[in-house]
Amino acid sequence: MPEEELVDIKFRLYDGSDIGPFRYSSTSTVDMLKQRIVSDWPKGKTIAPKAVNEVKLISSGKILENSKTVGQCKGPLGEVGGGVVVMHVVVQPSLAKTKTAEKKIDDSPRKIVCQCSIL
Repeated sequence: MPEEELVDIKFRLYDGSDIGPFRYSSTSTVDMLKQRIVSDWPKGKTIAPKAVNEVKLISSGKILENSKTVGQCKGPLGEVGGGVVVMHVVVQPSLAKTKTAEKKIDDSPRKIVCQCSIL
């Protein structure tokens, strides 16, 4: 039986800090990685995901699909010294939250007063 390949992955956050590295099986899914990110998110960050669907993972310039495995996503450009794969993390609030934020914008009509004098 072949030995299972393990991959070291580090997650780079928006401010340049990292979560990890952690060791994953090459059969782990991107969704599993996102769950780990949400559960291990550092306290005190101004931006934090509240759910897995708010997290996007980027590796080698590509947004990774939840159903893909680590083995399918691993690319030679994403590795740094020591064989650690770096994946960038983007937090994107859900669409429902964005729409409620848009509703808070006051777009009511304003009365414009123009005081002009003719000489």
